[in-house]
Amino acid sequence: MSALTDDPAISGARVGAFEHVGLLYDGAEDYLAGVLPFVYDALAAGRPVLVAVPHANLGPLRTVLAAVPGVHYVDMTLAGRNPGRILPGVLLAFADAHPGRRVTVIGESVWPGRSRPEHSACVLHEAMVNMVFAGRDALIVCPYDVRLGAPALTGAQRTHPVMMREGSRLPNPRYDDPLTMIDELNLPLTPAPAHAAAITYHDDACLAEVRRFTAEQAAAIGLRPDRVQELVLAVNELATNTMEHTSAGGRLSMWSEQRMLVCQVDDHGHMADPLVGRVRPAGARGHGLMVVNQLCDLVRVHSRRGRTMIRLHMLI
Repeated sequence: MSALTDDPAISGARVGAFEHVGLLYDGAEDYLAGVLPFVYDALAAGRPVLVAVPHANLGPLRTVLAAVPGVHYVDMTLAGRNPGRILPGVLLAFADAHPGRRVTVIGESVWPGRSRPEHSACVLHEAMVNMVFAGRDALIVCPYDVRLGAPALTGAQRTHPVMMREGSRLPNPRYDDPLTMIDELNLPLTPAPAHAAAITYHDDACLAEVRRFTAEQAAAIGLRPDRVQELVLAVNELATNTMEHTSAGGRLSMWSEQRMLVCQVDDHGHMADPLVGRVRPAGARGHGLMVVNQLCDLVRVHSRRGRTMIRLHMLI
């Protein structure tokens, strides 16, 4: 029986249902040997295929598949720089572009060089994939370099119902319920450092001052002018949300660390839906955090009843 069979006893999923496979690989040859059969099987079945992987792996795959039509490519180093962009902007965008058809996605969100906060954001992303794609007709295969180390590989095991290594594809006993994972990762952020510049805001009349403060601090820290404008827009979205959903105002803090501008908004609201900013809302409202994810290089959120902390990171 093929290692890539759709037999439920092997895949751990119902035929025609959502499958989320964590693929462990060691080196370039192992990578191609693991990924290519999924691509070829999907193309043989007439299914849309998306290869969304970091630049270092995208090149070799495009070379091997150069003569094979029907494959869509995304450089995850760019599209997935902020893991919060991947679900709405890459995975759901591709699935929604092919309604009524089973899609196959090679989606690699973690690569060597990702920071620890980015790794945590990627684990959160993978857990959310299990929620959002439940019931959808899709196969998403997520390659993980074994050199990433224990924290990243543990995250892979806890968010993929099926794991694969060297052609062996088996149900994963270490898989955790996505809501459990999301709640576990909803940790308070460390307080802003004492040297951070800060401003409080209380009503809509303060928003212009918040925007001015953001622009001045970002420019002083060294953010490029075009990125200053992006940050101003992102902060304005968050401050506006504070005004719409709380009555006590909020606090904005800004500082720099490790080639990053960091901007944190604290208020007394509560984001009860963990998928806010990851799926497109049905109506005209609720797009704010999705806009923020598109503009920033990393977005980290902690929200419990009576307190929300949102931290934005921008590469300097």
